[in-house]
Amino acid sequence: MSQPVQPPNQPQQPYGQPVDGNPYAGGPGQGAPSAPTGNPYGQQPPAPTGNPFAGQQPGQGAPFGGGASFTPAPPARNNVLLGVAVALGAAIVAGILYGVIAGSIEREVGYAAVGVGFLVGFAASKVGGSNPAVIAASAVFSIGAVYVGQLIGISMILADVAQIPFSEVVGDHFDAVTKAWSQEADFMTYLFLGLGAVAAVGGAKKAG
Repeated sequence: MSQPVQPPNQPQQPYGQPVDGNPYAGGPGQGAPSAPTGNPYGQQPPAPTGNPFAGQQPGQGAPFGGGASFTPAPPARNNVLLGVAVALGAAIVAGILYGVIAGSIEREVGYAAVGVGFLVGFAASKVGGSNPAVIAASAVFSIGAVYVGQLIGISMILADVAQIPFSEVVGDHFDAVTKAWSQEADFMTYLFLGLGAVAAVGGAKKAG
């Protein structure tokens, strides 16, 4: 019996198909692809750290060409002249308020004198710092503020007694006002002046 004749030109296996059970075998002329290493993260780029500047080398500046980070300087609080000016303004305002209170109740109040000094010293030191000149000016202006307040209080009382306007008492009879202050001044009067100065020093230290 004759053997069956094999058909000529058997079809070749297509490229890319498994050869002999090897799924990674390539076609003719192609290298076999590398087998997986078992580490799914081996070829991945490093994960971001959340710090956009982590990759910078030491000594590199900030982005956008900037240098070191800028830290603003604290506001200056050692302006002596401005502090003295604030002390004078606060003394004028506080002295007027003190005089209005004293004239309205027809008596002086120690707490009010302390409040005058504290306000003057605190405001001056907040602006001018704890400079000795600012503290000294606050004490002097506080004494003046309490004194002016006492004169305003006496003027209000005299205007009420004489039934004349307050402005007339201050403008035309101010000498009578100062004379009345001298006659009525006692230990408490000078004590209130001293309390104003002491409170001014305390207020300046509190602000400083």
